[in-house]
Amino acid sequence: MMLLGLMCSQCLRLKPTGAIRRGGDVRSQSQALTQVLPTVQNATREFYLEVGLTHEGFQCFQKAWSNLMEFSPGDIKDNQDVVRQKDLVPSIMNNLLNPDAIFSNNEMSLSDIEIYGFDYDYTLVFYSKHLHTLIFNAARDLLINEHRYPVEIRKYEYDPNFAIRGLHYDVQRAVLMKIDAFHYIQLGTVYRGLSVVPDEEVIEMYEGSHVPLEQMSDFYGKSSHGNTMKQFMDIFSLPEMSLLSCVNEYFLKNNIDYEPVHLYKDVKDSIRDVHIKGIMYRAIEADIEKYICYAEQTRAVLAKLADHGKKMFLITNSPSSFVDKGMRYIVGKDWRDLFDVVIVQAEKPNFFNDKRRPFRKVNEKGVLLWDKIHKLQKGQIYKQGNLYEFLKLTGWRGSKVLYFGDHIYSDLADLTLKHGWRTGAIIPELRSELRIMNTEQYIQTMTWLQTLTGLLEQMQVHRDVESQLVLQEWKKERKEMRDMTKNFFNAQFGSLFRTDQNPTYFLRRLSRFADIYMASLSCLLSYDVSHTFYPRRTPLQHELPAWSDGARAPPPPPPPAAHARPCGRPTATRPHPAPPRPAPPRGRSRAAPPPPAGRAAVDSCAGDRRSWKRCQHAVLYLFRRPPVPPRPWSPGARPLRRSRAVSPRLAGAAVGARARVSGELRLPSPAPAAEPF
Repeated sequence: MMLLGLMCSQCLRLKPTGAIRRGGDVRSQSQALTQVLPTVQNATREFYLEVGLTHEGFQCFQKAWSNLMEFSPGDIKDNQDVVRQKDLVPSIMNNLLNPDAIFSNNEMSLSDIEIYGFDYDYTLVFYSKHLHTLIFNAARDLLINEHRYPVEIRKYEYDPNFAIRGLHYDVQRAVLMKIDAFHYIQLGTVYRGLSVVPDEEVIEMYEGSHVPLEQMSDFYGKSSHGNTMKQFMDIFSLPEMSLLSCVNEYFLKNNIDYEPVHLYKDVKDSIRDVHIKGIMYRAIEADIEKYICYAEQTRAVLAKLADHGKKMFLITNSPSSFVDKGMRYIVGKDWRDLFDVVIVQAEKPNFFNDKRRPFRKVNEKGVLLWDKIHKLQKGQIYKQGNLYEFLKLTGWRGSKVLYFGDHIYSDLADLTLKHGWRTGAIIPELRSELRIMNTEQYIQTMTWLQTLTGLLEQMQVHRDVESQLVLQEWKKERKEMRDMTKNFFNAQFGSLFRTDQNPTYFLRRLSRFADIYMASLSCLLSYDVSHTFYPRRTPLQHELPAWSDGARAPPPPPPPAAHARPCGRPTATRPHPAPPRPAPPRGRSRAAPPPPAGRAAVDSCAGDRRSWKRCQHAVLYLFRRPPVPPRPWSPGARPLRRSRAVSPRLAGAAVGARARVSGELRLPSPAPAAEPF
C-alpha cells in the first residue's frame, strides 16, 4: 500500500510517451495519467490512515484518483506498461519486513511476565530436513509390513516441497486442500493424490467452494464426531500429508478400489507408531548431530531470562531420556538448573483438561517412582500429571505466565481460553516467507496486482463493448498474477498465511490463540525484558474513507504558517489561534466540496511535487530509513535553496500521527538498533 504512494512520487518524473484516444478526441498523454495509474483506491486509503498525509498530500491523492476516473479502460490499458517499469519500485521498499521480529496479536508487556514456559519440539529444539524423511520412510515401511499395503509404494520418496502446514484433508473424499478464514476453499489448491483437482469438479463436489461448519474439523483440528475434515497443524504432520497423497496416487494410477476412511486411519496409525514405538526417538539419539540443529541462541535466551530472575518450566510430550540428550546437546549438561519444573510425556492437550492423572517422579536412571507428589522441585523430572494439579502446586496463574509452543491447538488454545495465560507461537515458516516478501519481484508483482484490483473495482461502470473486453483481459491477468504470487511460496498451496485475498484458516486460529508469534525463540534476543508489544492497528473496512464517492470529508486545512524571528532566521512557533468559523447555512452539507476533475485536476496535481515529497519523507521516517542523500553541488548547478524550518508537529516521534505541515520535512537520523535481550 505504501509502495503505491511512493511510486506516485516516482511517476512525477515520467515524460509523456504517446497519445490517448478518448471519445474521438486525441489528448496528449499527460504526467497525470502515469502518476495516477498506480494510485488504486484501497492503497490510497491505507496510506493516508497509517502514515498521516499532509493536507496537500491528501488533496493530491484525491485529485489523482479523480483524474483517473476521467479515462476509459481502453485508455488505461494502452498505457498500463508505464507503471510496471522496474525503476518505478523504489529501493526504499526493500527489506522492510524483519524476519527476526516478534509480531503481536494482542498488547502484552514482558515486564508483567514472571514465569516463562516452553514446549520442547520445534520450540526449544529445531530439527533438520532429514527428520521428516525419516518419519516418512518409517511410516511407509509400517504400512507395508504391518498393514499389508502393496510393496510398490516403497518407490515413493518424501518431497519436502509438496505440502505446507495448516491444510485440511477431507477424510471421506481423500482430497487435500487449503481453506481460508471464512471456510472457503482456495480453488487450485485441492489435490487428490499428487494431482490437482479441476475447479469445476471441486465446485460440483462441494456444491460451491464453501465448507459448512459441521464438516470442518473439531476444536483440536481432528476429524471426529461427524467432522469429515482433518486439519494438519503440527510440523510433524508434513510427512503424514505427503504419505497420504503418495498412497492415494498409487491406488488411483493403478485403478485399485479402496476405502478412503480406512486409508486415512492406517496412515495415521503408522505415523503415530513411529513416535509411540520409539522409532524416531532412537534414530535421533543414535545420530543427534544429523537430526538436531545446534544453536547457541537457545542457551542465550534461557540464560538471559534466568539472569533477570524469571522462573521457567518445560512441558513436553516427548520422553525423558530423549529430552535429556537433546537439551544436553543444545544447552549443556546443566540444563536442568535453568528450569524450575520439567514435565515429560504430558500428553497434551489432555494435560490441560484431564484432572485425574497424577504427577509421577522420574529418577536419574529413568525409573518411574510411585511416591505422591506434594511439591514440584527444581532439578527433578516429572511425568504425566495435569494442569490443575500444576497450578495448585506452583501457584502460577493468570497473565503473569507466558507459554511458547509450535502447535496452536495442543500447546496454546486451552491455555489462553481457559486459564488466561499469555501465549507465544513459534512459526519457523515465518522467516522464509518474510524473506520472499522482501524480494523486488514479489513487491512488483503485488503492486500491479493491487493496481488491477483497484482498476477493476472502479472501471466496472463502463458498459461499452471495448471497455468490457479490457475488463475481461484485466480479470484474466489478475488470475494469472494470483497464481504467480502463490508460486512464490509453494507451487501447490502457496503461503501459510494467505489465500488469494483472505487470511488462511491457520492464520485465523493463530490470531485467536497466540498473543505474539515469531520464527524462533532467538527473536527474543532483540528485545528488552520490559519491552511492550503493541499490535498494529489495521483499519477495518468501514473505517477506510471512500475516496471515489466522497463518503468522508478530507482532513482540516493545515495550521497557519510559522512566524519568523526578528533576525529573519526561520523558526517554528505556535501559531495564533484561528478565529472561529461561521456556522454553515441551514440546508447545506458540512462535507467538503468535491475535488476538481478534468484538466484542472491534472494541472494542480502535477505541479504539487512538494506534497509528494512530504509523503515520501513520512514513509522514510516511519520505517526508520535514512533519506536519499542529496546530490552534491557542482559548478554551474543551480544555487541551493534554504530549507524551511521543521514543523513542531513532525519533530521527534510524532511524525507518523497524521502530520499536517506547511514546511519542508527534515527527518531525524535512523533509530539505533534495540539493545540485545
